[in-house]
Amino acid sequence: MENKYDLIIIGAGPGGADAAEEAAKYGLKTAIIEKSHIGGTCLNRGCIPTKTILHTAGIYREAKAGKELGISGQSQLCIDAAALQDHKNQILENLQAGLTFTLERAGVEIIKGAAVIIDRHHVKVDSAVLETENILIASGSVPSVLPIEGSQLPGVVTSDEMLSLTHVPESLVIIGGGVIGMEFAAIYESFGCHVTVIESLKRVLCNFDKEISRNLSMILGKRGVDIHTNAKVTGISQAGNVLRCAYEEEGQSCQAEGELILMATGRRPCTEGLFTDETDPEVRAMNLAKGRIITDSRQETSVPGIYAIGDVTDGIQLAHAASAEGKNAAAAIAGKKPVISMDYVPFCVYTDPEIASVGMTSDSAKEAGKKVITRKYPMSGNGKSVLTMQDRGFIKIIADPQTEKILGAQLMCARATDMITQFSQAIEAGLCLCDIAKIIYPHPTFCEGIGKAAGK
Repeated sequence: MENKYDLIIIGAGPGGADAAEEAAKYGLKTAIIEKSHIGGTCLNRGCIPTKTILHTAGIYREAKAGKELGISGQSQLCIDAAALQDHKNQILENLQAGLTFTLERAGVEIIKGAAVIIDRHHVKVDSAVLETENILIASGSVPSVLPIEGSQLPGVVTSDEMLSLTHVPESLVIIGGGVIGMEFAAIYESFGCHVTVIESLKRVLCNFDKEISRNLSMILGKRGVDIHTNAKVTGISQAGNVLRCAYEEEGQSCQAEGELILMATGRRPCTEGLFTDETDPEVRAMNLAKGRIITDSRQETSVPGIYAIGDVTDGIQLAHAASAEGKNAAAAIAGKKPVISMDYVPFCVYTDPEIASVGMTSDSAKEAGKKVITRKYPMSGNGKSVLTMQDRGFIKIIADPQTEKILGAQLMCARATDMITQFSQAIEAGLCLCDIAKIIYPHPTFCEGIGKAAGK
């Protein structure tokens, strides 16, 4: 009976960990299986290490510009990449320990090892077979690599390897202008590396508001990042001490050289080893879409009693979305209603300036044929932005023209990722422009821009 559970969770990332803690609150006997490190991709090879390095990059950028602020000695500044790795690793160890403590305190059993799903009620870990009423797959994702010539050459790396570099490359070619690609472009440009970005779509951050994409391209371009859009990579080759990336742009054959080439071309679901010859045919026949597990509104798969959340599913690939899905899945398993609304998921990019978006954009409204009004405030008029020497930015609010009910918001400014939640709350609560305009915002703060935008 010791190996029998109400819920077994496979994967201890943000989604799995939050699901486990939530399930324990409902009194479910819960075990969480992790084959690598507690915290999953987000904590160990994604959000936390990337933002740690981005934080250092931001401080380094400010320090180099310190002469304008009356700080001298910038000529002695340099990045010690090995020391930065030590700093990053210490943060990860602290957070891993904290998460482990939280799970154990909640009564969740942590099992180290690789899980194999035998059937809807049994999971094998090494030689042990565990019995359970329910299974939650939260195995996450891994970086995907373009199947092009030269993609396996030494020096062609993914985000995993970039987060472990102990030196700053002189030059870097990034294939992919999505969130991952642009965050690494911001990091290594700040560190003094020559960065080239090659994006196959018509603009970087193509899923964001057009104005955001254009502004980010202008800002990074002004700093020296070479950005190419509508460009198709055709191959990678060795050229002496550097790698050469061949691509086509506007019908022309082009090339870019870099000490390293980063494949920032998305992520694929991590299901390797979950299903083997031992797995019941019913489970192996689980409904998938391009390798991603399909779930219903309760996060349940086509196999009753087996649930899935996060990057392994066909839903949104964001850590906070996985956490919300995990809590809702735990509630469903316990026979409760969803505890988190999934209607408005914020999207964030931790470049400098930061970018955040939630709800409807003017672009999506136009595509849907919906009339909206737009309220926009340029952050060049914000005192906190000016005194902290921020680059161009703005706050844009999308609202219904009749009721002025807030439908969405896009922010490109310092602390955008912290402020976006105010708009998530406003949309969820059905607030109007006047509701957030009448609030007193402290001065000087970045959030004053919210009141300025809404009150226009």
